[in-house]
Amino acid sequence: MITAQELTKRYGDRTVVTDLSFTVRPGTVTGFLGPNGAGKSTTLRMILGLDAPTRGHATVSGRSYAAHPAPLTEIGALLEARSVHPGRTAHHHLQALAHTHGIPRSRVEHVLARTGLTEVAHRRVKGFSLGMGQRLGIAAALLGDPAALVLDEPVNGLDPEGVLWIRTLLNSLAAEGRTVLVSSHLMSETALTADHLVIIGRGRLLADTTVTDFVRRSGTGTVKVASPDAAALAGLLSAPGVTLTTDAHGIPLYELTPNTASLEEAFMDLTHDTVEYTATMEGAAA
Repeated sequence: MITAQELTKRYGDRTVVTDLSFTVRPGTVTGFLGPNGAGKSTTLRMILGLDAPTRGHATVSGRSYAAHPAPLTEIGALLEARSVHPGRTAHHHLQALAHTHGIPRSRVEHVLARTGLTEVAHRRVKGFSLGMGQRLGIAAALLGDPAALVLDEPVNGLDPEGVLWIRTLLNSLAAEGRTVLVSSHLMSETALTADHLVIIGRGRLLADTTVTDFVRRSGTGTVKVASPDAAALAGLLSAPGVTLTTDAHGIPLYELTPNTASLEEAFMDLTHDTVEYTATMEGAAA
């Protein structure tokens, strides 16, 4: 479990994160969302001990990242997939990580296979595509067989097959009882992958809820009805003193669907006042 309690981070007179509290629970994929400049990367860095909070604290399995004697076995992270020496092979990179953290060499072969890199394991990283680099970063995150994972934009650079693979992988990791926190700008993919959402804007918590509840609350409150006798139905529903009962009037219904927003629409509606840079359409038409 990952817990943030009143996390605050200031750089001089600029406050990037303010009193941010949330919990990421095992067995679910939690999407970590927010506009550019919302403080997502800073929050992830504080969770991983890379930035010290000005106030508050973050814990992984009840301890700060630095307090774990073998942190890679508690939490694996992908923040920057290309932070690998380009002259190393994928195998050597993972082997070095394993050796310095007391992780069995067998895990290197395991994560190479799980991320689809076995055939290119002995190629130098400088020749990797962006998608292959992402896979190597995920392999490194999985190396210690951690109970929790923090992944920043894991589908960046992946082709459709790779995106589907990531989606399946994240769901399988959560099904194993792991804690999975994923930061992403892709609302459509988050809608297909995440169970829970933590949304921030300008460093403050905006929402901490399930995907289903978040989208439902952002609906229009109307219901789409399809009927071959729509006029008669509309007349019945709009008549004075109408109340709803289980009685039927013999009008067939082909569809009765609540009008709900997409995750992207709900996200844009929630965060429109916290967007750091807003483009205008002036001069867009030629």
